[in-house]
Amino acid sequence: MDWLKIIQECSQKIRKEALTLYGSPEAAIGFGVGAGGDITKKIDLAAEKALIDCLNEHEISCTLVSEEAGTKKIGSQPSEFYVTTDPVDGTTNAVRGIPFMATVIAVSRGPWLQDVETALVTDLIHNITYTAQKNGGAFRNGERIKPSETSDLEKALIGVDLNTFKIEELVTKLEGLFRVGKHFRHFGANALEICYVADGSTDAFIDIRGKLRVTDMVASYLILREAGGIMVSPEGEELNVPLAATQRLSFIAASNRRIYEAIREALNS
Repeated sequence: MDWLKIIQECSQKIRKEALTLYGSPEAAIGFGVGAGGDITKKIDLAAEKALIDCLNEHEISCTLVSEEAGTKKIGSQPSEFYVTTDPVDGTTNAVRGIPFMATVIAVSRGPWLQDVETALVTDLIHNITYTAQKNGGAFRNGERIKPSETSDLEKALIGVDLNTFKIEELVTKLEGLFRVGKHFRHFGANALEICYVADGSTDAFIDIRGKLRVTDMVASYLILREAGGIMVSPEGEELNVPLAATQRLSFIAASNRRIYEAIREALNS
C-alpha cells in the first residue's frame, strides 16, 4: 500500500474543502467540543470528512485518531494501521482569514509517536507539502530538505508558542532565553512551524506549555528528525507518547545539536 500517495491525495481534498470555507463567517460555526478539547468549527468538520471520504474511497482499514472525532475504527481490519490527524492545524487563523494553516496526517503500525512511518504536513494556503518516511529523508514538494546550521542564539530565528492563560508563569520559564535571543516568532500553526525548522526557514521551535496535542505535531516530528533535526522533551528525553486526541506534551525542536544545547543552557540559566 502506497500510504504516501494516498495521504497526499487526501491532503489535496482537505485543502479544497478548507479553502472553500477559509476566512468566511460560516467557517466559525461551532459544533460542540471535539475530542481534543476545543470547540469544533465547521471548517474542522469539513476537512475531517474529506479525509475520511478519501480513506473510504481507497477502501482503507485503519484506526483514525483525529483531533475532532477522537478514535474511530474504519474498515474491516482497523488494528493494522493508525492514521493520526489534525485536519486543520491553525483553525483560529483559518476562521480569521490569516494565511497560515495546515493539515497534518501521519501513518503508523502502532499507537505510539515513535511508531510513525509516513508523515505529511500541507500548507493549505500556499499548497506546499512536507513529507517524510522513516529512514527515507524529508522533503518539501518533493525536494529534499535539511535544517540550518545556525548555532548563535543572537542570530537564531526561534518560534515560541505563548498561547496560554498562564502567561506570567510561562514567560518566567523562558526568561533566560528571551535575554539571549533576539528574533522570536509565532505564526499560529505549530505543525507548520516545526516544518520551518526542518527546511531551515527557522532555527528552532519551542513549546513548553504542556498543552500541545500529539495530533498537532505527530507528522512534523518525523519530518524534522528525517531532515536531520532534533525534537525532544524540555529535559532532553526522547519523545514517545500515545497517539490519542487527548495526549498533550512539551518539546524543543531544533535544527542542530549546537543550537539545541544553547537553548537548553539559556532556559536553565
